[in-house]
Amino acid sequence: MRRLASGDSQVSVGAAFGVGQSTVSQVTWRFIESMEERARHHLVWPGQERMEEIKARLEAVSGLPNCCGAIDATHIIMTLPAVESSEDWCDPAKNYSMFLQGIVDNEMRFIDIVTGWPGSMTFSRLLKCSGFYKLCEAGKRLNGPVRTSGEDSEIREFIVGDMCYPLLPWLMTPYQGESLSTPMVNFNARQKTARMLGTRALARLKGSWKILHKVMWRPDKNKLPSIILVCCLLHNIILDCNDKLLPDIQLPDHHDYGYNEENCQQENPNGKVIREIITGYLPTYEETSN
Repeated sequence: MRRLASGDSQVSVGAAFGVGQSTVSQVTWRFIESMEERARHHLVWPGQERMEEIKARLEAVSGLPNCCGAIDATHIIMTLPAVESSEDWCDPAKNYSMFLQGIVDNEMRFIDIVTGWPGSMTFSRLLKCSGFYKLCEAGKRLNGPVRTSGEDSEIREFIVGDMCYPLLPWLMTPYQGESLSTPMVNFNARQKTARMLGTRALARLKGSWKILHKVMWRPDKNKLPSIILVCCLLHNIILDCNDKLLPDIQLPDHHDYGYNEENCQQENPNGKVIREIITGYLPTYEETSN
């Protein structure tokens, strides 16, 4: 756990405990394997009862009806041996990296992740390669009770994401452009309130488990997804135990420094209709404050 939390090299961790590098490696992997086997129940998609709680609390904070969480992704940067270096793993910031996509609830708890994919992919491509995307498209995820707006229009369950993601019936992204109407600006502000939960969760993950925040030295790309998963499990366990981070732990302001924002610009027609329904349903901040 010291290795995961500090991000220090195996040599440095070994010196702190008076053991060799090979011992640190063995103990670390035994811990990771045991966590994978015994702690996966800390990262699961919520049942309907829990999901209703999540939706109610997100609506109380953001005003968004039937919102189930927020999605975001981050790059786990690494160095690779010359024989393994390839453009597939070289991301837009010219780093070799692996992607982690996470969906979080109202408490910044990970409820779905996907990793193992090269950092050279776009956010939208990563989403479409995920099992979560396939389940949503098949109607097997975000398929809970619908909400009815004032005009008897239906608002299905959805998550929120930044403009790097496509607008879909189950994924609400911000309106783009300079001449936005007041209701559109209102939607964007409320959508951002919910969306930032994903950004903050990834920043907290990398700040708490610094092995993900530092540049990994030649990791085994087949084992790296296990390290990422276990760090996400540990992140959730802290929340499940109502524990808090030590005050001296410095969390980064953002989880992905040095990367330009992507703009997907893909808008599903049904997604546009649902976003307009939600926009019309929302009260303005002025109405809320009066």
